[in-house]
Amino acid sequence: QVQLVESGGGLVQTGGSLRLSCAASGRTFSTYHKGWFRQAPGKEREFVAAISSSGGTTSYADSVRGRFTISRDNAANTVYLQMNSLKPEDTAVYFCAVTRSWGRRPGTYDYWGQGTQVTVSS
Repeated sequence: QVQLVESGGGLVQTGGSLRLSCAASGRTFSTYHKGWFRQAPGKEREFVAAISSSGGTTSYADSVRGRFTISRDNAANTVYLQMNSLKPEDTAVYFCAVTRSWGRRPGTYDYWGQGTQVTVSS
């Protein structure tokens, strides 16, 4: 069992930045790959970014590549999403999740946080 809690969401203007954090419990956290997803009103949950358990591999959705950066600190049991150059289209609830299997499908992920709201004003 891994428990995940996101924080750092809020309201920002177009072009602004936010850093989301996901704090995990569980001594096996380091053995999981970590991912971020988001869901906007009326839309499907979509993949945003992932980082391998080793930290050596990252993956980004085309819509955020070059603007968002995923990182993790296994010693602190925390995964981060640095979001720069934010756009109104980034407005969504953001979730962190972990998986044993590398991928970007939500169904692949085993444990999820509660989500944190990010709103980008035009």
